[in-house]
Amino acid sequence: MFTGIVQGTARVISIEQKQDFQTHIIELPDSLSDNITVGASIAHNGCCLTVTDVNGVKVTFDLMKATLDLTNLGELKSGDYVNVERAARFGDEIGGHNMSGHISGTVLITNIVKSPNNQTIWFEADSESIRYILKKGYVGLDGCSLTIAEVEDYRFSVNLIPETLTRTLFGQRKVGDRINLEVDPQTQAIVDTVERVLAQKTL
Repeated sequence: MFTGIVQGTARVISIEQKQDFQTHIIELPDSLSDNITVGASIAHNGCCLTVTDVNGVKVTFDLMKATLDLTNLGELKSGDYVNVERAARFGDEIGGHNMSGHISGTVLITNIVKSPNNQTIWFEADSESIRYILKKGYVGLDGCSLTIAEVEDYRFSVNLIPETLTRTLFGQRKVGDRINLEVDPQTQAIVDTVERVLAQKTL
């Protein structure tokens, strides 16, 4: 489980490509590298990945084709950075909202509105995902727990404070970038239940 509070960014130092498979090695900040063991979970841009090898601050992960196709991790190159969060431990403060690290797809940045003290980013979602994106609800974007500001047709926006822009990759994102999306499971359960009940009433 993750909290959606990104702890920092890590540089991808190596990518080994194989058929329908990739191995990534990232270099973690010293503050995030303590007591990592093989089998531990670390989120990359919100996607839960399992540690397969540890060599100091250099940590290795394997990515299957489904992960590469569904998320923006398949677009990474050596030298790129990813948002990282280590798995939450029992008793940790949940500063964002509970997140599983299971990405449902990606959304596209369509507009970035900058102001002196914050930034608003607009995204475009597909017809399946937008059903679960509700104004003032929660959403996970590249591993960040964020509140949805506005929803218009297939578009939605979030507002980002300077701390988020500094701590995460959102301060460097641009129009056209694909961002990993994790919808709030409680919202998804409610929407699916209501739709199922309404569908039964029309039979």
